[in-house]
Amino acid sequence: MNRLKDLREDKDLKQVEIAKILGISQRGYSHYETGDNNIPTNILIKLADFYNTSIDYILGITNIKKPYEKNKNL
Repeated sequence: MNRLKDLREDKDLKQVEIAKILGISQRGYSHYETGDNNIPTNILIKLADFYNTSIDYILGITNIKKPYEKNKNL
């Protein structure tokens, strides 16, 4: 997933740094960036929050980086 790599590089971070934030191995994170493994929902939520974007943007469904408004009732 090039979006993940682009978001990470925009923050001048290494894979190992993002992996540490997510509580996973660098190798595991690398597999998400390359698309070798599907990203679990809980990791997608953490990534969207960290990068202040939407899961749809990370997955390439939209080109709009702005996150959705959070539902305050949840």
